[in-house]
Amino acid sequence: MAPTLVILAAGMASRYGSMKQTEGFGPTGETIMEYSIYDAIRAGFGKVVFIIRADFAEAFKKVIEPKLAGKIQIAYVYQSIDKYTKGYAYPTDRVKPWGTAHALLCCKEEVKEAFAIINADDYYGKEAYELAYTFLTKECNEKTSCILGYELANTLSENGTVSRGVCAINEQGYLNSINERTKIYRKQDGQIVFEENELETPLKEDTRVSMNFMCFAPGFINLCEQEFTLFLQSKGQELKSEYYIPYVAGRFKELGLGQVKVIPNNAKWFGVTYKEDAPGVKANIDALVATKVYPTNLW
Repeated sequence: MAPTLVILAAGMASRYGSMKQTEGFGPTGETIMEYSIYDAIRAGFGKVVFIIRADFAEAFKKVIEPKLAGKIQIAYVYQSIDKYTKGYAYPTDRVKPWGTAHALLCCKEEVKEAFAIINADDYYGKEAYELAYTFLTKECNEKTSCILGYELANTLSENGTVSRGVCAINEQGYLNSINERTKIYRKQDGQIVFEENELETPLKEDTRVSMNFMCFAPGFINLCEQEFTLFLQSKGQELKSEYYIPYVAGRFKELGLGQVKVIPNNAKWFGVTYKEDAPGVKANIDALVATKVYPTNLW
């Protein structure tokens, strides 16, 4: 069975200021995720599952469905705050979704095969999908997952801080631990740091980080459900707490359930965290089209 591509597209884009998931950046209005889907199709993926919110489903489908019809199987999953909370009394004034691992949990009834998961607003590079397809079809099982590990220096925004899953890797190329750092940036002196509790900690340029491009067997979603119950107990009353996939990947390792392989990818990432990122994204896509990595009209 061909693997599935799951796309995280339910975020509220609070730092961007508009619905960046459906904003056109390509020469004929292509969204960033369309380039991801194009790369996934030519790598051999057979299905794409969009995780979105019900309130913008109509607008989302209007942009995507005419382009993908007949090219790949499509499914939708809706993330909402109440799903899988099992009656837990979370704050009524919370509006922020529970995070990426909760979004993946919402796929429990739809994803039954090996899958890769990505962000809708990140460009990962053609090779990433080839690496993911090879892993998913030859190595992936319930005890072996993977993260596409990018060099930190290739994943920064010039317009503000970024969040990255910082990986500690053993000599065999497997994950020892992963920590989500939510405020990483390059200082004026050129040094990369992450800031936490007003303290700066330096990070090496070639530190491998997760960009939320990961590959799992379907049983990983059950672990997301198991750990979500614990997350709600510890952080469910916080208005902005988030339940991240890298955290669950770390728990996969900690609980002795298996290993997480970190597959190096030295491609330069680009994406739209901030509105000011948009011109650079368009320029990068134009350059890829000019060098024939992609056709002018993607579909």
